[in-house]
Amino acid sequence: MYDYELLHRYLEGERDFQAANLSRLNLAGASLAGINLSAANLVAINLGSAYLPSVNLSRALLTSANLGQAFLYGANLSFTKLGSTNLAEADLTKVNLKGAFLVKANLSHAKLSGANLAGVNLSAANLQGVNLCSADLRGINLRSANLSGANLNWANLSGARLSGANLSGASLNGIKLSQAYLNGVDLSGIDLNGVNLSQAKLSGANLRRANLNAANLNEAQLRAASLIQASLRAATLKGANLQGAELAEADFQQAIYDEATQFPSDFTPLTRGAHCEDELLSA
Repeated sequence: MYDYELLHRYLEGERDFQAANLSRLNLAGASLAGINLSAANLVAINLGSAYLPSVNLSRALLTSANLGQAFLYGANLSFTKLGSTNLAEADLTKVNLKGAFLVKANLSHAKLSGANLAGVNLSAANLQGVNLCSADLRGINLRSANLSGANLNWANLSGARLSGANLSGASLNGIKLSQAYLNGVDLSGIDLNGVNLSQAKLSGANLRRANLNAANLNEAQLRAASLIQASLRAATLKGANLQGAELAEADFQQAIYDEATQFPSDFTPLTRGAHCEDELLSA
């Protein structure tokens, strides 16, 4: 089908183009509100700046498509294949992206307020400057994703896979990272004050000069992590594993650990101002 044919049929009132082959069409700037493109072949289609509110793109194939600056408010993109797709500055407000495949997609500065991101694969995606404030991102795959400058305040990233992700300049106030995978991630100088990192995987992570005051690090894996000059005042470390971690000049004043906490063999927590919970309870 040619682009002019689709536009003509749409203007005549046709809305159902389910499973149609529309790959590589140029529909930039087109107004296609309410169109049904579910299961359609839209590989490399150009929908840049298109007006697409409430469209049905469920299970469509949109690999390498251009949706930059498109308006997709309330659209259904569940289980859609969007690998390497350009969604930069697109309006994805209240879009259903459940189960969508967005590996290597460009979502820089896209609007994602109220979007359903359950089960989304965003591995190696560009999410620079994206607003994900208060988003439910439990278990999401963000391996090697670019989240620099992203707003993740109050987002729930429990169990999320973030190994290799770029979080430089990201806002993380009130974020939940319990059971998250952060192995080897650069979190140097980042503010994680009061953040829940219980059972998080942080082995080999760079936490130099990080603010971990009052953070929950119970049962966290911090093996070989760098905590040089980090502040862990009043943090809880019960059952945490810090074997091989670099702790030079780290502040442990009022931090709480227990007999299950594992420190490097040459580290004495009591001399650094930390307190053992078991001793506090028996006092």
